[in-house]
Amino acid sequence: MPAYSFLVGVAVKSSAVLVTAWLAAWLLRKRPAAMRHLVWTAAAASVLALPLLSLVLPVVRMPAGGALLALVPNITFRAGVTAEAATDPQFGPAAPQPKPSPTHAPIDWRLGLLLLWAAGVAVGLAQIALAASAIAAMRRRTRLHSAQGESLALASSMGVDHAVDVLEAPAGSVPMTCGLFRPAIFLPADAGDWGAERRRMVLLHELAHVQRGDAGAHLLARLALALNWWNPLAWLAWRELLKERERAADDLVLLAGERASAYAGLLLEVASSMQSKPHLAWAALAMARRSQLEGRLVAILDPRVPRHSVARVSALATVLLAIVMVAPFAAMRAQDQPAPKLTSPQDVEATIRAATDYATLDQLARQFARQKQYDSAQKLLEAALQLREKKAGRQSAEYVEGLIKLGHLARVRKQDVEAAGLYQQAVAAVAGRPEAARPLTSLGVMLMDKKDYPQARDYFGRAQAADPEHRGMPLMWTALTYAREEGAAAQAESAFQQAIAAEDQASADAATTLELYATFLKKQARDGESDAAREKAVSIRKALGAPILAETKLHGTGSAVYKVGNGTSAPSVLIKGEPEYSEDARVAQYQGTAVLFVEIGPDGAPHNIRIIRGLGLGLNETAIDAVSQWQFKPGTRDGVAVTVAATIEVNFRLL
Repeated sequence: MPAYSFLVGVAVKSSAVLVTAWLAAWLLRKRPAAMRHLVWTAAAASVLALPLLSLVLPVVRMPAGGALLALVPNITFRAGVTAEAATDPQFGPAAPQPKPSPTHAPIDWRLGLLLLWAAGVAVGLAQIALAASAIAAMRRRTRLHSAQGESLALASSMGVDHAVDVLEAPAGSVPMTCGLFRPAIFLPADAGDWGAERRRMVLLHELAHVQRGDAGAHLLARLALALNWWNPLAWLAWRELLKERERAADDLVLLAGERASAYAGLLLEVASSMQSKPHLAWAALAMARRSQLEGRLVAILDPRVPRHSVARVSALATVLLAIVMVAPFAAMRAQDQPAPKLTSPQDVEATIRAATDYATLDQLARQFARQKQYDSAQKLLEAALQLREKKAGRQSAEYVEGLIKLGHLARVRKQDVEAAGLYQQAVAAVAGRPEAARPLTSLGVMLMDKKDYPQARDYFGRAQAADPEHRGMPLMWTALTYAREEGAAAQAESAFQQAIAAEDQASADAATTLELYATFLKKQARDGESDAAREKAVSIRKALGAPILAETKLHGTGSAVYKVGNGTSAPSVLIKGEPEYSEDARVAQYQGTAVLFVEIGPDGAPHNIRIIRGLGLGLNETAIDAVSQWQFKPGTRDGVAVTVAATIEVNFRLL
């Protein structure tokens, strides 16, 4: 589930940021509280920025560690594949498949966790919104406090250059500050009866929050906590930010010249005798909390505590710098993970219900087809077809692609009637358009396998008419039908030459046509011409594989990859499954050797499989599918399992 994987990645990165902030705050434990508060504010901003940055920044793959040896693989594994060339499957009803008994799929636990997380976030955001709404209502219905004049004079001395409303709150309530763009201070209505010193200290404390921009930091931290409500580290960060914020404001009061003993007595009285409103704490800054009082009093009365402040411009620059520094971290991804392993019908049904992307279902279907679990593969492809229809409609190229995938699976299962029906549906959906060429060609290949060569050529001709710009492959198949008929060698050669001329001369399809043409010429005892055609095909294959070899030499492949030797031992094969012949290659009587580049990881699994020298007609894909299932004893370097580069040769031969 992509959303689940994304959120897990963000959660891990957020936790790493919070741990880093905790270490930084610990290292600054003997520095002013304002610096530690800045650390926690920067952490909150970074945690909020991580999800967005992870979405918008280009991916940077995270190396696995170790020294990169930019070397071509020097170890090769081999596999051989054989198939019967003279098979003749009949068009007829497929054997009935037993229907599985109905089951009730369990709830996807990942979806459950996502919903639980979303519910927690919604509660946190609702609390912020309700608190902000309550404070806005209080501001509208209250009047200016009699201490407004005193506040103006003190604000100027604190460096606050804009008006700050001082509003009346119910008598006996805790003083508090609120407002991001229009800050205001709430004082209890009976504050006019206080002594001048007490009122001045309270105003200095609240104005300190305004001068420092603490309302903005408070909102950042609250939003970060709402998104990470499940994380104990987020709650620790929230508690530490509140503590350091109040201590930083206390420091400004003392720097303004107030006596530490008198100020400590005031805080003790406020915390013990005045009433707070917890529901407003999500959007307002209360002057005193009993849970933090002891630490604050100790810090106030300790003359050795450093108390200088941090300028707002410097604080803003630090927060922005923290976001910039976390950007590369947000862009990092672990090495690409394979599609999730689904092992039961319940898994398949749950995945289908949760799926919103047909590409994911296609990938999982291919995984099941590799394991010969064809029923599950078919269910996934049918569900993907429904998503294609909803997204693009029945006349779209996407929908036709889904029908073709189902048709190919039916051919693998020897369900030729079903396959032909699916291909016919695809042709009808896009009649006369270039997308019809592929299913028309597949229908022709199936008829060719039945030795109905004239009818096969008719389908190949229709494929050429549907997509004349890419008529090379249908022409190649036409040539193969003539090559199978007695006395039609001239027509076969003419069709081969037309196919070669129609192809992009640097393409894999051109190489495939040349290889089949070389085989035809060999059977005609024209060895020199056959060798020339094959050499040309080899040069095309080498050119197509050259960029992969160059990347291996110059840049590596995204992780620390080693060559066998110089202290690095070779992996060894533990489990090796042989690839299967593709249906098209079997019908074409096509043979050859595919060479694959592979990285054998410390987990003993092959990764980053790519074709160095390929084959056509689906043999590359079957080779990759088979090799991806291999298991190895990993290679080691200095006794530690490492990633080792290797090549695998897969030889396809017909009996």
